[in-house]
Amino acid sequence: MLRYFARHCTRLIPIFADMSKTYFLTAFVLLLSFFSGVVLAQEVTIELGPKEIGLNETFTIKVTMANEKIKSYDQFPDIPGFEKQGISQSSSMNLINGQMSSSNSIIQYYKPTRIGTSQLPAFDIVINGNTFSSVGQSIKVTEAKANQGLRTNPSDPFADFFGRSVPSEPEYVELDDDAFFSLSVDKPEIYAGEGFTLNMAFYMSEDNRAPFQFYEPGRQLDKILKEVKPTNAWEENYNITNIEPEKVMINGKEWVRYKVYEATFFPFAEGEIKIPTIAWEMIKYRVAKNPTFFGANRQEDFKTFYSAAKTIKVKPLPPHPLRNEVSVGEFQLRENIQDVQVETGQGFDYSFGISGVGNINSVSKPESLSVPNLTTYDPNVRQQINRGYGRVSGIKEFNYYITINEAGDYRLADQFQWIYFDPKREVYDTLRSNATIKVVGESKVNESISNLRLGGIYDRIAIEDNRFSNEEYKYYFAAAINGLLLLVLIILAILIIRRK
Repeated sequence: MLRYFARHCTRLIPIFADMSKTYFLTAFVLLLSFFSGVVLAQEVTIELGPKEIGLNETFTIKVTMANEKIKSYDQFPDIPGFEKQGISQSSSMNLINGQMSSSNSIIQYYKPTRIGTSQLPAFDIVINGNTFSSVGQSIKVTEAKANQGLRTNPSDPFADFFGRSVPSEPEYVELDDDAFFSLSVDKPEIYAGEGFTLNMAFYMSEDNRAPFQFYEPGRQLDKILKEVKPTNAWEENYNITNIEPEKVMINGKEWVRYKVYEATFFPFAEGEIKIPTIAWEMIKYRVAKNPTFFGANRQEDFKTFYSAAKTIKVKPLPPHPLRNEVSVGEFQLRENIQDVQVETGQGFDYSFGISGVGNINSVSKPESLSVPNLTTYDPNVRQQINRGYGRVSGIKEFNYYITINEAGDYRLADQFQWIYFDPKREVYDTLRSNATIKVVGESKVNESISNLRLGGIYDRIAIEDNRFSNEEYKYYFAAAINGLLLLVLIILAILIIRRK
């Protein structure tokens, strides 16, 4: 940036030609100070650990940023022959002659797994959105070295004050955890069209003392769902947006459950749905063996949990003429009338509601049979779906407008019926109306016939005109003019031939 400024500085001279020399120099110094401050604020150093360590020692990569907080950072590189042991952060601040400076550091720890020489290759790391590079180095791992005990950090001003030695870096230990990650389904075997509920959750017992934190759950979940979602099924997602703790009892023991995903799936066809083993990564902190008031008392580490694989068997529905069309679930009929009296020709509203547990979206309108003198129109449809307590339930209503033109008693069961398969009872069943309509009054059959549109040519007799339309007139007029022009051309041609 300084080179860029110096290279383009000459372009600013004409602008400041009329300014005094003193003002120009002052402006130049201020600008230079500004750019220098920017460069200092973005200063980043990468420090690599020693080139030779014992098998029982750790290697570190330390990234330090001056005068700016480390808000985000990329993954540290892998080193052949080493295992990552967690990350710690530190910060410092100095005030000298009224000038304040600060630094923030991230340290990645590595544990050697074998004796020999390993190569840390050149690598890039992104800090706060900017990329910084290191050339890497060769690391020699020797036999385990004898423990030298705790050494006092000579630069620690509090060591002599409290009259005791303080280790330069605290020793961290990993606590045993009582936690697991689970992917579960509520049914191992279902019928085609029947729903099964899948949920993924992280569990910690009430006695767990190891500190955990979720690590990028959204990114992990997006990747996992590509593996676990069945392709040939309808999904009803419970839309978990916040990971909230809830207490549950498992085998007489209290646990805290954190649900990360829950959905009910309705397979379209028979077969097997196989869900593989799923890995879920959590941040697990290592805690300081000897906590101090001023030091970092925990160190970030990672632990991966694995769920068991699942298989759901999807059975075909029993033989039935409509088995590829019916809905599957536990349903009941809800209607808005039982017995009603109307006059002939008088319309009334009737609601055929299907409620229960199952795929409400797949519920189709009831079959309409043919009852003489009873007229129905296409229904208005309203549905409500509820997702909760591990199941999908709701209601779908078909609202009809009905007229009857002949007196008598009419059972709506003769007009409407809806067939479905109940997986709990393993039978096909039919929902029929319980309503009876008593119709009184004179017959309206003839009136209803006269009100019907005959269609076709009969509908146009009253509105058609027996005169030529403008379009027809234009057509015949144009044809006559063209005929006259053609006749004139023929006559002229005959006259010319005779003169010759």
